[in-house]
Amino acid sequence: MNTKNLVLMALLVGVGAVLYIIIPGINGGMKPDFMLTMMFIGILLFPNVKSTFLLGITTGVISGLFSTFPGGFVPNIIDKAVTAFVFLGLVLILNKFANKVAVGVILTGIGTLISGTVFLSTAIFVFGAGAIFQELFVIVVLPAIAINAIAFFIIYPIIGSLIKRTNFDTALTA
Repeated sequence: MNTKNLVLMALLVGVGAVLYIIIPGINGGMKPDFMLTMMFIGILLFPNVKSTFLLGITTGVISGLFSTFPGGFVPNIIDKAVTAFVFLGLVLILNKFANKVAVGVILTGIGTLISGTVFLSTAIFVFGAGAIFQELFVIVVLPAIAINAIAFFIIYPIIGSLIKRTNFDTALTA
C-alpha cells in the first residue's frame, strides 16, 4: 500500500465525514450515512483486505464520533467493519462487473441494507436502544439505501474520471 493510495482513501473518508456531519438526523438521530458511500467507493478502488480494514475501521470510528443516535459509537464501528468485509466479498465475487456504475449502485444498496441492519441490531441488542427495529428500518434504512445509491451514481463516475487522469494504482486503472 503506497502513500498516494492512503491519501486518496483519506480524502474519500474526509468527504464522507463532511457530508455525514452536515446531513441532519431524523427519527431518533439516525441519518443517511454518506460515510458508507465513500467507504464503498474506496473498496471498489482498492479491493484488498488491508484497504478494506482501514476504510472500515476509520469510517466506523468517524461515524461513531459524529453519530447523533444515542449510544451510536460502538454500533457504528461494528457495522462499518462487518459491512466493509461483506462488501469486499461481493466485489471480489463480481470482480469483472464491480466497477460498472450500475453494479456499483446495486452493491451500494446491498451494502447500505447490511449496514443499517447490523447497526440497528447492534444498537438495540447491546444498548437496549428504546426503538423498534422495523420502525427505524422503514423510516431510516430504506430511504438511506435510495440516498446512498443516488449519491454513488453521481459521485463514482466523477471520482473514476479523476482517477483515470492521475497515476493512482487502483482497480479502475488495472
